[in-house]
Amino acid sequence: MDRRSFIAKAGITTSGAVLGTAGLAAPAIAQTTPTIKWRLVSSFPKSTDAIYGSSELFAKIVAEATDGKFQIQLYPAGEIVPALQVLDAVQNDTVEACHTSSYYFIGKDLTFAFGSAVPFGLNARQMQAWIYQGGGQQILDDFYANYGVVSFLGGNTGTQMGGWFRSEINTVADLKGLKFRIGGIGGKVLAPLGVVSQQIAASDIYPALEKGTIDATEWVGPYDDERLGFWQVAKYYYYPAFWEGSAALHYMFNKKKFEALPENYKAIVKAAAAIAHSDMLAAYDVRNYAAMVRLAGHGVQLRPFSREILDAAYASAFKLYDDTAASSPTFKKVYEPWKKFREESYRWFRVAEFNFDSYVYGQQAAGK
Repeated sequence: MDRRSFIAKAGITTSGAVLGTAGLAAPAIAQTTPTIKWRLVSSFPKSTDAIYGSSELFAKIVAEATDGKFQIQLYPAGEIVPALQVLDAVQNDTVEACHTSSYYFIGKDLTFAFGSAVPFGLNARQMQAWIYQGGGQQILDDFYANYGVVSFLGGNTGTQMGGWFRSEINTVADLKGLKFRIGGIGGKVLAPLGVVSQQIAASDIYPALEKGTIDATEWVGPYDDERLGFWQVAKYYYYPAFWEGSAALHYMFNKKKFEALPENYKAIVKAAAAIAHSDMLAAYDVRNYAAMVRLAGHGVQLRPFSREILDAAYASAFKLYDDTAASSPTFKKVYEPWKKFREESYRWFRVAEFNFDSYVYGQQAAGK
């Protein structure tokens, strides 16, 4: 008697308990590898290949790890929904997932900034440590649950550049009236200093800068900025983006759809996101230097922000955080543990990391 015949007969003739076992044996295996097709919308165009390319890697890993059973189709910004509406699309079940920067949604709640970057916050390693090991994942999970989504880290750019300006910016007075495309809450920090901030999707930045609709823009760093062509319409390139000591990106999933996945698919999604996350940061660390050299060859002028500007922005940032925490329990719930982690992490990084970096970079700058 072959196995199929045996199972079939057992299902007819044995007791209810055995019938349950025989009846579930084969389907239980099938249920762990269902055929699923999802759509993922990105907040980024294909031209930003370090970011969009990480989504391609993410989808590829998920497909390969499930023998092609779990397929995630990617769509660049604007193809299904505008770049800054991807969270809405996931919330209302238009699509199952998105790849985005959570600070794009501070219009809903300023707390969204913590998932990506806040001025004078964490660097890339500290951000990763906070989310993976410092309690940040649970804190963000609790917050994002209010919006019906689940998130996982999905990349980091490292410390970004401060952006492209048509003229030099040396003092706080130079910021007054400046129309500046800036993401996240950097604009809110700079507003008391006179900056008029605007949030514009990547594909719309160049024409706005070229036409003079804006006076300055920040995006990411040399590699992406070169590809977007900002150097052709603005020559002063400032650093660092004190509003983005790192900029973490996230994969966000419709909470109900994600929770309905088999457990092994959930694990695969989480692992794929982690791989894509580390790959993106490595890509930027490799590509940015060569791009910076090429930009210098185009006549771009590198300029550091002055201490006057940094000090004024620092004071403005923490006033904003403290004022918001005083009026918003949701913000305070995330801000207080984040601030505690930041203080402890800074203390540690000042000991070994800072001293090592300061010495070796100084030696290299001296030509040794």
